[in-house]
Amino acid sequence: MAWLQFSEETKERIARVIGFAQVGVHYGYLPLIIYLGYTRSNPRPSLIRLFSPLAQ
Repeated sequence: MAWLQFSEETKERIARVIGFAQVGVHYGYLPLIIYLGYTRSNPRPSLIRLFSPLAQ
């Protein structure tokens, strides 16, 4: 990739975008998996049963 020459400002912007993406993936992955499992299950559990280990 020697043909790509980025300015320092562009490199900083790319690094900032990658940083935001990493934080978004870090904090958003597990809630996304829980949401997808909740919305695609049949029958759908109640929210209290989903989050409480004591609910039966």
